[in-house]
Order: sequence, then C-alpha cells, then structure tokens
Amino acid sequence: MSGTATEATHGEAGGLDARPPQEILRLLAAGQQAAAAAVDAAIPAIETGSDLMARALRGGRIAYAGAGSSGLMAMADALELPGTYGIPKDRILVLLAGGLASLSDLAGSPEDDVEQARKDAAVLEPTDCVICVSASGSTPYALAVAEAAKGRGARVIAIANNPGAALFTHADVSILLQTPPEVIAGSTRMGAGTAQKIAFNMLSTLAAVRLGHVHDGHMVNLHPDNIKLRARAARMVADIAGVAVDEAGRLLDSAGGSVKVAVLLAAGMPDIESARQALHRNGEVLRAALAEFETKTGFHKRA
Repeated sequence: MSGTATEATHGEAGGLDARPPQEILRLLAAGQQAAAAAVDAAIPAIETGSDLMARALRGGRIAYAGAGSSGLMAMADALELPGTYGIPKDRILVLLAGGLASLSDLAGSPEDDVEQARKDAAVLEPTDCVICVSASGSTPYALAVAEAAKGRGARVIAIANNPGAALFTHADVSILLQTPPEVIAGSTRMGAGTAQKIAFNMLSTLAAVRLGHVHDGHMVNLHPDNIKLRARAARMVADIAGVAVDEAGRLLDSAGGSVKVAVLLAAGMPDIESARQALHRNGEVLRAALAEFETKTGFHKRA
C-alpha cells in the first residue's frame, strides 16, 4: 500500500471486478460524491485564491498550469472564461505539459519535463497569477512552473489532493482537496479530478463575482456569440430591467451585445456612451451603476 493518499487502495475495492455492474457503478458514484464533499474544507483557501485571481485580472493575467488529467481540468476552466464572463483571451494563459499535442496523446512523460516547464513559465510577469494543479502535489512540471513563477514575482495558487504536498512550498495560497482513495487506486482523473473541477469552478466564479461579471445569478458579462447565448442575454436584460423579452433583445442589439449596457439603457440612460461611462466609474459593476443612476433619477427596477 502506498503512503501517498492519492495512490492508496480503497477499502471497498476488493473483488471489484467480480461484482455486478450496478454495484460497481454505485461504488463509483459514492466515490465521486465523497470526493466532492472534500471541497468544503478548502472554502477559506478558495476564497483567498479567488481574490488573487480577481486582482491579477484587473491589471495582469491568470495562468493555469498542470499535466495529465489535472492539466485538462485546469484548461477546461480557462477556456470557458472568455465566453462565460467576457474575460479577454489575452488575459488567460494555459501552460500544459506536452503542449497542445498532449490533447490527442495524453502521454505521461511530459509531466517530468522540468526544463520545458521553466520555458513555459518564462512568459509570466509580476502582475500575473498562476494556478498550478497536481493531484499528487509532486508532479515535476507543476512544481517547476510554480517555482519559476514565484521567482518571476507572480502570485501562485497551488491545488493538490495530498496533505503536505511539495507543490504547496511555492504557493501564496494552498488549496488542499483531501479526497479519499480512488476506487481504482491511483486513477486521479476520478475523485481527485472531480474535486479539482469543483474547486476551479468556485475559484473562477467567485473571481467573476468580484470583478462585477455576475448580477443576481446572471453572467452579465458573457459574450453572446450564438443563438442560444443571444437568447440568454435577452432574458437576462428582461429579468434585471423588468422589460419584455422583445424589448430586451432590441436594447441588446443597440448595446452591441453588452448585457450591462442594455440594462442601463432600459433603466433610462440616454445613450450607450453614458452607460459605458457609468460602468467605468463603478468598476464595471452593474449593481453599483444602477444604484448611482437611481440616486440621480429615482429609477427603480421594475422586476
């Protein structure tokens, strides 16, 4: 038995391959649920990490770094941010062991390439924040990126599933996701990966809230570049401003697809430029811009 938690044997895995399929699936589901519950203990660290992310996005960039399945979890979060929260693509970096080639061939050797990790991290600057993830907390690629980032003055958030992980040595914020042993020993794409996915969702979502990209549970800074998202954006405007969906769609078109600007136009702002200036004065926070307008004009949201 390994002394490393992510390599340990699950207590109920004996004879797994001889059990009925539904019993196997129930055990797998229970493993995922237990892994998800492990995130709760990391909430304070996730809060601190999201603050570092938000601060970096106000003047620098965020980078996601990892290898193997942990790297894929990181990349998935990174790729969602421009469409979901309107984060400019040039403010997001993905440092993945093996580069894009690893997406079609998830080989193991690139995670040991320390020299490549240092080269990848050479783009980092003091205004950046890098999120390094490794289930074991000892993956050489992730360790080397974290160390290099720290040396370049960037802030480092480390995510690992083992207590006392070496990755935490280089971190400003350490996020321990202490998941139980995998049903399939060492297969950290399962429970550990599930916990990582949840933690990434929480980090980036709270950062988006801090940046003013969420209002009443709506992603008000989304980039509506398809039919589904344009319809969603119109419903947001309608819900927040209390106008009909058709009117919301017209305002959205006038606002160039910006939900925030469309809501302010619905509130009675005279033109797009006035709405943009109000958002700028209020740190791009729609609620604050609406409150400022209400104070000046007596406007109240109708829904």
